[in-house]
Amino acid sequence: MTPPPSLVRRRTLGASLGLGDALFASGEEKAFARAIEAGLDRVEDGLAAQLGFADDIADAAGRYLLDAGGKRVRPVLALLTAQLGDGVTDEVVIGAQAVEITHVASLYHDDVMDDAQLRRGVPSAQTVWGNSVAILTGDLLFARASKLISALGERALTLQAEVFERLCLGQLHETVGPKGGDDPIEHYLQVLADKTGSLISAAAVIGVIFSNAPEEYREPVELFGERVGVAFQLVDDVIDLSNAVEQTGKEAGTDLRAGVPTLPLLYLRRDARTDADAAAVLERIEGGLADDADDEAFASAVAELREHPVTAATVAEARRWADAAVAALAPLPEGPVKSSLTRFAQAIVERTG
Repeated sequence: MTPPPSLVRRRTLGASLGLGDALFASGEEKAFARAIEAGLDRVEDGLAAQLGFADDIADAAGRYLLDAGGKRVRPVLALLTAQLGDGVTDEVVIGAQAVEITHVASLYHDDVMDDAQLRRGVPSAQTVWGNSVAILTGDLLFARASKLISALGERALTLQAEVFERLCLGQLHETVGPKGGDDPIEHYLQVLADKTGSLISAAAVIGVIFSNAPEEYREPVELFGERVGVAFQLVDDVIDLSNAVEQTGKEAGTDLRAGVPTLPLLYLRRDARTDADAAAVLERIEGGLADDADDEAFASAVAELREHPVTAATVAEARRWADAAVAALAPLPEGPVKSSLTRFAQAIVERTG
């Protein structure tokens, strides 16, 4: 039986991101948190309604990943930045729902392109219904998100279109890889900014715009969202190496198997040019990815990469991006919003699933 949406949300936000008492510490912030909790209930109720379809297959497939859980990072961020203005307005709730639906839609497409077998601890959509249904379900959700956000007017539609363009460009650049002469690491970080940072940034901006917060707060939260999005994905690169499937919701090395570049691997390739030990680890990783390699060889190679200094370097890079995100908040007034966003960034890089 699928737990009620509110239970899914509390479990994932509290356990996976630590966005419960750790985010709202003082008495003033706990009162502030109640507004966020109430807003999240409204977002969850709306998501359940928006992802319903009259067609049986579309309805089942469209709800599939939503029912599997999720961290709701983007709605939380929209609801937080909305506290800089009039709070959780109807428009903020609609925008938060549209951003989350856009995110979920992208997961259907990502899993097809990466041939992922698990997502959020359940079989990925294409393993249940096949690639074509999974792709079309993602398309349906993108359409539903666009229809939903159109109610907010031209500003919202423009923001949604710009984000969608960046999502596609990020996926395209990840797929084709860096051009000759490009720095693979800089190329990868730009891919993350486009694929992950852009949508998290849009969530933060939606909270400002549709709560009627002062216009000068838009740029700080926009920068915060993009930078914390890159940090989020870098932590995901580390989580991809974890063997704790019950926490991560996918097998260790899923991205590596799919040929998706991750920062630990890019660091390893860079270091292998001058470091014999790194070259040896890289050889074992690539050997584990060979078509004729067995699962045990691959698991051993992933475990070796997990313990290699390049993985610690990836964590350090994630923290640098999170610190840069917090620095972007300098123009915001002191108070529960700024302090909660700061802890939000800290929670992002401390998560394990």
